[in-house]
Amino acid sequence: MVASPHPLEPLTLEGRFIQLLPLAAAHAQALFDVGRDEDIWRFMPYGRMDSLADMEAWVALLLGHQARGRDMPFVVFHRGQARVVGATRFMNADAPNRAIEIGGTWYGAGYRGTIVNPEAKLLLLQHAFEHLACVRVQFRTDLRNLRSQRALERLGAVREGVWREHMLLPDGHRRSSVVYSVLENEWPAVKAGLMQRVAKGVGNPAT
Repeated sequence: MVASPHPLEPLTLEGRFIQLLPLAAAHAQALFDVGRDEDIWRFMPYGRMDSLADMEAWVALLLGHQARGRDMPFVVFHRGQARVVGATRFMNADAPNRAIEIGGTWYGAGYRGTIVNPEAKLLLLQHAFEHLACVRVQFRTDLRNLRSQRALERLGAVREGVWREHMLLPDGHRRSSVVYSVLENEWPAVKAGLMQRVAKGVGNPAT
């Protein structure tokens, strides 16, 4: 990253269709309202958000990670509808190795398969490679989550392998994760593809 170690300072990333706004405690209600679909939480390591208190605890957890300097959580704000439609974050920042992970991404049911995810990934990857000077951006997704894997492959991320049963989920499932990455020299082609999709307003049926 540009400085070592580079602090992940809260900031807003501006897109054509969405904004990525720094997560705040005040966002818990909006996130709970859009996150009522149980399918969102099926593969998440923190389980379902059955109540506003659950969402408030999750937001507090992420803000704690941010305070320790390794994560930068965002809410995804839909410009046209003037509402929060999901969340995403930078995580596991590794300044000495100029690497970072994008994860914890979810959207309300009506926003999957739209332009929201491609533009969110464009904003995050652009910030990582062009402002934080990363040489590697990593993604992980549950081995069972084929929709997420298809979306990452369409984006242009390279599948590297599987971390086998490395995480115990709240329901007792031993999660295996598929690892993907985009490297610095791959970024121009990935960027061009995402910019083309955003320019056309094209989403991803696999998102």
